[in-house]
Amino acid sequence: MHSGLLNPEATEGTRNVTANPFTGVVYHWIGGLAAASFYIPYKAVKKWSWETYWLVGGFFSWIVGPMLFAAILVPHLAGILRGSPGASLFWAYAFGVLWGIGGLTFGLSVRYLGIALGYAVALGMCAIFGTLIPPVFHGQISQMAGNRGGQVTLAGIGVCVVGIVFSGLAGMSKERELGSRQRTASAEEFGFVK
Repeated sequence: MHSGLLNPEATEGTRNVTANPFTGVVYHWIGGLAAASFYIPYKAVKKWSWETYWLVGGFFSWIVGPMLFAAILVPHLAGILRGSPGASLFWAYAFGVLWGIGGLTFGLSVRYLGIALGYAVALGMCAIFGTLIPPVFHGQISQMAGNRGGQVTLAGIGVCVVGIVFSGLAGMSKERELGSRQRTASAEEFGFVK
């Protein structure tokens, strides 16, 4: 069963969803806006512990929201899931669990490092692993290193690693500075090693 979603030309009469690159730019813009602003409402929650509001936010962001949007936007969702190969479902669920663990640890990074440093370290690591895991998983890393585009990508990953190192050094410097003077209430939980 080929849905045509990944390959628009696979099924006759299927609309070509790749014809307008501006649509992709808009989707990336919306995703970037959501990623940059999702933590803002948490600042207004004063009486809940970090674990409570992160659990509530995570439940709606990682379980309720995706199920709701999938039910609304994907025609015949139940039939598609029933017709999907077991191995595909296993990997989707396994990587979903890993995504949840990553979301939890991302929240911890923001908690212990602050928004600026937490984002720099966590998203830098996401960029590195998100770029390298697919070719490693498919056994294509040597092929990637052997062509010009792959080499540029690997060089970009190297720049990202350097950025993470500098962010880490800044975080350790901040931790030493906070240790040498009175900690403010906002910096009370800062802990780079955590």
